[in-house]
Amino acid sequence: MLKLYHHPNSTFARRVRIALIEKAIPAELIEVDMVARAHRAPWYLALNPYGRVPTLDEDGFVLYESTAILDYLEATHPTPPLVPADARGRALVAMHMKLCDLQLARQTSTIIFPKRFLPPERWDQELMAQAKREIERHLEVLETQLQGKEYLVGDCYSLAEVCYTPFVEFFPLMEITPPPAVAAWSGRILQRPSAAQTKPPR
Repeated sequence: MLKLYHHPNSTFARRVRIALIEKAIPAELIEVDMVARAHRAPWYLALNPYGRVPTLDEDGFVLYESTAILDYLEATHPTPPLVPADARGRALVAMHMKLCDLQLARQTSTIIFPKRFLPPERWDQELMAQAKREIERHLEVLETQLQGKEYLVGDCYSLAEVCYTPFVEFFPLMEITPPPAVAAWSGRILQRPSAAQTKPPR
């Protein structure tokens, strides 16, 4: 059986948990107590030398990068599909997954980590403001790409939405008002049972 090492507050681990639910893949969920620094324990570093979550272990085959894990789950459990069948559709999903990490994930973490876990006097307000501007520019691009569409690629829910879900969750915390098409799309993907079941406690 698959083992997924995760933490309920981890955005990147949430992606994998969403995919497991969407594909009805049985897995043993093992919570890594990051407050107690279990992710720095020798046993965990032997699995994931970067000391982060998620980590996927299937009979000794280990992956510890969320998009690689998503690609592996799609390859090994192709039904129901979370990527289109055609080469161009698959490439577009891969592009959006990468852009999510480059243009949204890092910037979101810059804002939400301090807001979730640090007192205000420790916030780097200038860095957080710059991250917010970068996110808003990215959302302007997404707005044009979502015009008249329900989803980013092929008008079907895909791994692109799986990647974005944990981050659009935090638009309110980041005090970001997404443009109309992005707002509708965000609401749509956050209403899925897989999103509801994996909503972080904080």
